[in-house]
Amino acid sequence: MIQGIFIEGLIFGIMVLGVFMTFRVLNFCDMTVDGSFPLGACVLACCLTHSISPATALLIAFIAGLFAGLFTTIIYTKLRIPDLLAGILMMTMLYSVNLRVMSNQANISLLRIPTIFSNIKNFMKLNFPFLAPDWGIVIFLVIFVGILLVLLNLFFLTDFGLTMGALGSNVQMVISQGVDPKIVRGLGICFGDGLASLSGALFAMYSGFSDVGSGSGVVVSGLASLMLGEFVIHSNRIGWQTFRVIIGSIIYRALMFIARRYGYTIGMNANDLKLITGLMIILCLLVSKADVVLWLKTHLKRP
Repeated sequence: MIQGIFIEGLIFGIMVLGVFMTFRVLNFCDMTVDGSFPLGACVLACCLTHSISPATALLIAFIAGLFAGLFTTIIYTKLRIPDLLAGILMMTMLYSVNLRVMSNQANISLLRIPTIFSNIKNFMKLNFPFLAPDWGIVIFLVIFVGILLVLLNLFFLTDFGLTMGALGSNVQMVISQGVDPKIVRGLGICFGDGLASLSGALFAMYSGFSDVGSGSGVVVSGLASLMLGEFVIHSNRIGWQTFRVIIGSIIYRALMFIARRYGYTIGMNANDLKLITGLMIILCLLVSKADVVLWLKTHLKRP
């Protein structure tokens, strides 16, 4: 139970990092994630069924997500279509692309194909039989996500990373520095969708199958995780901001597990999870607004 919460929280946390890049850093409403997440799963399945190594398959899935973000950027910048509509269009088109990638199959089983996670489970069974095999996956994901967070934090400390961080709140300042905001925004969108695609590939590897419908509602769950993390940890430091994304993802997965397991006592079932997610986002927004109002009242009273 606990292992599953940590595994799903860490895997989906990579996707939430992508949502953080677009929604928070760039202030760009990118709905492409609902299509790039299953894109990673479909690309991974296609690679594994063609005897490509799992590590290489993950890299290809990440690159596929980069291209998905690139096309969203082109639709937004060159065709001058609003960001929300551009993401929806790309998400819709990716459904057909994902079917093509999997040879017009809606889902592909990966249970009989060796993956990184299956190798870790076999290693744990042979060397640590007293531990549940899933703990090995947890350790691997903690290391993997930790390295990703370190690299991401180092990026935001560079000149280009600082420019990208300023773009979402002050476009004119970026332009005054002689930087083209379209290029900066485009690279951020590409990286965000690449992370979402990588997350989808890892989830397919963990669940043992790839499905074209696995991205339904991913953006909503990503926003819920993002807001939960912001509710738990308040900080303007980039290191804490990226770390709380992962914490929020784990908390969200834990809440969903509790809802699935104990929701029947109040007449709820798996069909109500989307309703729970929506109510959770509304609650987080109300709480965050209440915090802002309280902060303003406190500081306005000061002489």
